Amino acid sequence: MPSELDNKIIAAIRVRGRVNVRHEIAETLNRLRLKRVNNCVLIKMNDSYKGMIDECSSYITYGEVDEQSLGRLIKSSGIKADPKEILEGKYDMKELKKSLPIRLHPPRRGYRSIKRTVKQGGALGYMGPAINGLIRRMVK
Repeated sequence: MPSELDNKIIAAIRVRGRVNVRHEIAETLNRLRLKRVNNCVLIKMNDSYKGMIDECSSYITYGEVDEQSLGRLIKSSGIKADPKEILEGKYDMKELKKSLPIRLHPPRRGYRSIKRTVKQGGALGYMGPAINGLIRRMVK
């Protein structure tokens, strides 16, 4: 995972289901509050979250979220916060965690593939800024 994600807000979305998931990965997904498919959480990256994201990257997709997509996520979930304050680090992340995860609709036109990584042409792993397009397709 790129180290330039330190102290950035990323969105992590669970793509794959619960069947045949190893216990360690299932526990990590639960700690990230990604218990169901199409759940989304907002995370301020640090070393602890890097390890957790790396461990379960074959079940989630993640990337840096921009202000417009963050605004859509906040509006759809009913959180009373300003996206600009969240991205600048002025908003209390503990307050934000109380209203996570955000339930999303399946993406319009579907995922590319839930069995392949982004580099292989799928939807798993690090997407970078392309996660914003996926979020736009999932928020109605």
